[in-house]
Amino acid sequence: MQAYYIWLIVAIILVIVEILTAGFGVICFAIGAAFSALVSALGGSFTWQVVVFVVVSLLAFIFLRPVVIRFLDKKSKDVKTNADALVGRKGVVSECIDAGNHTGRVAIDGDDWKAVSEDGSVIEKGAYVEIVKLDSIIVTVKKCY
Repeated sequence: MQAYYIWLIVAIILVIVEILTAGFGVICFAIGAAFSALVSALGGSFTWQVVVFVVVSLLAFIFLRPVVIRFLDKKSKDVKTNADALVGRKGVVSECIDAGNHTGRVAIDGDDWKAVSEDGSVIEKGAYVEIVKLDSIIVTVKKCY
């Protein structure tokens, strides 16, 4: 079996391992193995194949991995989930929000939340409001005009 076949098999196995793991680390070695297969196919000695494997793997690990991780991580920080996703949403007052006795409720997507007014004003039942803050189980709202 030719050496470049072995390097290609190693590269394929490393790609499969990367698919099954997280961290984008193993793929750097797969890239190094693929380049070593190319050197082998072009007639390079085993010493050059190993040198290319080490150098390309290190370069991929130092330069490519941080860029890919930063790109993948950037998208995950922008996604709001659970209760954090309520801020900025619109709702309808289901029970009058009165600043005097701190009672009031807002319906948001079928869920009913205890609510207070942002500026302390009274907001009548049926009015549309926007959620500006979430504090535990109480939403702070402002009236939409």
